[in-house]
Amino acid sequence: MLKYLKFYKDRDVIIKKARDQYVWDVNDTKYLDFHTGHGVAFLGHRNPHVVNSLINQLNKIMTLSTSFRAKIREEMLELLSKIVPSEFEYVTLLNSGSEAVDFALKIARKAAGRKKIIYFHNSFHGRTFGALSVTGNPRYRRGFEPLVPETLSVKYNDVDGVERVVDENTAAVILELIQGEGGINIASLDFVKVIKQRCMEVGALLIIDEVQTGFGRTGKIWAFQHYNILPDILISGKAIGGGFPVSAVFLHGFLANKLDPGDHGSTYGGNPLACAAVKASTEVLIDKNVPEQAKVKGAKLLSMLKKRLSDSRLIRDIRGLGLMIGIELRTKPQNIIRCAQDNGLLILKAGLTVARLLPPYLINDEDISWGVEVLDRCINEELSSKITN
Repeated sequence: MLKYLKFYKDRDVIIKKARDQYVWDVNDTKYLDFHTGHGVAFLGHRNPHVVNSLINQLNKIMTLSTSFRAKIREEMLELLSKIVPSEFEYVTLLNSGSEAVDFALKIARKAAGRKKIIYFHNSFHGRTFGALSVTGNPRYRRGFEPLVPETLSVKYNDVDGVERVVDENTAAVILELIQGEGGINIASLDFVKVIKQRCMEVGALLIIDEVQTGFGRTGKIWAFQHYNILPDILISGKAIGGGFPVSAVFLHGFLANKLDPGDHGSTYGGNPLACAAVKASTEVLIDKNVPEQAKVKGAKLLSMLKKRLSDSRLIRDIRGLGLMIGIELRTKPQNIIRCAQDNGLLILKAGLTVARLLPPYLINDEDISWGVEVLDRCINEELSSKITN
């Protein structure tokens, strides 16, 4: 019998069903999910509006090349137009964040007529060769080099570094406004301002990767709205499909006009099911005022975490924006992640020492209080164990 080739450590639990902010294992143990499939289920597991939209589309057609027109694709475009600035005249759907990043890099090189791409330490943009070439963690790159040439890494939040390396040979700068996998590191206002200004001065493109931050998670529809900037290329994924595997690349018209037929393609990109999922997810985002809920609930969760945990000798920092929160520890977080799971709370790791929380927008006050209680208990247990040993 075949074995599944895994690239994530097994969590030793078999999940059999999920609904809203909860999942259940085969023993009917209930878990509050602050993991959400690395942030995918931000709109909740099996969001009924998304599920119904997919079922409805399944009963019509599920596979169709973008060579052919489809009503569901037009309906999706109409909805997406309501949540992005009008400067983004084009969008294409792909299948994963990595694929979207690869396409954005291709656009940048062809449109700018240059090769150099700037990225940042601790960044994470994916594991395909293009995306890996702008991912700043050596652990993911090791064993696969040489990667795509003429990419250059700069320290995150280093204004002087940006001014030094972004020049007339630069095709693009690719940036996460909050580094998710890298440790919930938040870009400073000055850092982002200088990147945007420098790109404009030298004619480089600014690519904002919002695969994890986008679609309401940070308290605004897009994290770049916190910074009063507009990227040239916007990448989205994870939550945009409400659980269905899909990513999106939004771009300005002047960039789209520099691309020719055959410059990119995807067998499954923009398929009817993906369009139905994105349309339904966008309707939920708008109708339920998801960004505002993320803002309010995230502020409450962050405040309670700081109030309850900040004095612990095991805590270095607690930071985040909206429902994207990191607890930086003075130790690796594996024991705390396991303890939380054993107590019914699912969280995940970021960077080397950060416990990452990516709850769905549906969490309520009871979920927040209970989740903080579990984390407090697990952090105290870990501290006691270290003192004892």
